[in-house]
Amino acid sequence: MLMKSAIVLAAGKGTRMKSSKNKVMHEVLGKPMIGHVVSRLEKLHVDNIVVVVGHQAEEVETYLQHRATYALQRPQLGTGHAVMQAQSLKDTEGQTLILYGDCPLVQSETMNKLYEINEGKALTVLTAVLEDPAQYGRIVRDEKGIILKIVEFKDCDENQRQIKEINTGIYCVDNELLFKHLGDISDDNTQKEYYLTDLIEIFHRNGYDIQGLPVMDVNEVMGINDRIDLVKATVWLQNRINTEWMRQGVTFIDPTSTYVEEDVVIGEDTILYPNVYLQKGTIIGKSNTILPQSFIVSSMIGDFNTIDSSRITDSRIHDHIKIGPFAHLRNGTVVESKNRIGNFVEFKNSRIGYDSRCAHLTYIGDADVGSKVNLGCGVVTVNYDGKNKFKTIIKDGAFIGSNVNLIAPITIGKDAVVAAGTTANLDVEDGEMAIARTRQVNKVNYGFKYKNK
Repeated sequence: MLMKSAIVLAAGKGTRMKSSKNKVMHEVLGKPMIGHVVSRLEKLHVDNIVVVVGHQAEEVETYLQHRATYALQRPQLGTGHAVMQAQSLKDTEGQTLILYGDCPLVQSETMNKLYEINEGKALTVLTAVLEDPAQYGRIVRDEKGIILKIVEFKDCDENQRQIKEINTGIYCVDNELLFKHLGDISDDNTQKEYYLTDLIEIFHRNGYDIQGLPVMDVNEVMGINDRIDLVKATVWLQNRINTEWMRQGVTFIDPTSTYVEEDVVIGEDTILYPNVYLQKGTIIGKSNTILPQSFIVSSMIGDFNTIDSSRITDSRIHDHIKIGPFAHLRNGTVVESKNRIGNFVEFKNSRIGYDSRCAHLTYIGDADVGSKVNLGCGVVTVNYDGKNKFKTIIKDGAFIGSNVNLIAPITIGKDAVVAAGTTANLDVEDGEMAIARTRQVNKVNYGFKYKNK
């Protein structure tokens, strides 16, 4: 099998974005544009990925890190000049795919098709057929279908302007021939730039056959130039992802208002309501119901759960659990099966065991809570003394009454009870009851005197 390489052009500033951020670092469905392109190349196990950087190069390199090698283009003198910078591929055999960092929708299947049909060939152009090709460069073929050249709109004659097949700027090319003829590209034009499209005529002049591959969906090769294009790309990708999950047995009440990122996994018979956000590698099991305004980020959700208007980040939720509304679980929280996590409950870096209850208005941080534990309303694990965090341990079967403060480090024993209103700073042994509050005093007739004052 021939070696696969790729050159991703990502050196431009993108002035129409009106942004201080590098153009290719703007996100489409939760991931920078350049991240989408590189991820799809990685899916194909491409041997060499070279990203050509320029404007804010450090930002791109910091994001991608070791996933690619880098070539610097300064100054930026056109697409041909950008490809010339990828000299690390000069002596590499096989095929090279040339892509753009601001075309984030090109799918792995399309990339792979280019590699496949270019095997044993000199150059393949990814083309698109448009009803209104506007001012795009036209693909000019001979009677056998061989591509002769690409003619820019301003240079087209009347016959050429009737051509509906246009150049996307994406190519697959024999790597040896690419670097053999890159030096033949001239800057003899009004812009004094080196255009990669000139390679088509150069190859044709040297007797190499050039073929075209029309893309099935022209939106796939959409280039992103401004914030409007970002929205269009996000909608297209969101629709593609959601449609595929519906085919896999997931129910979307309203797929147009449900946000599922590309690396999310969802089990069959799960129901997603409007305004649900599933992000950053979240894995959802089967037969879950996720109600509106739920955000689940970098988390694993088991089976047969109901999540209502809650935020779950970097956490693990097991099976048969009801969460919310308005719960917040974060920083490595683990919820074992058959739990109830109610409204306005926050768990941080904590575990709650099997068949326990935490119904409402509670904060549990840096805690290990056992099974069949009841946490009453208004319980707080006081885990921070202003300098350090401390751990709370609550063992199986414990009952923590309402409005209890547990000042960590502290251990509440098995089947122990902490009475409502207690502020506990000492361990409670198995089976004990802790009560720490002032004794109630009732003053006769004081209520009448207060009201009539």
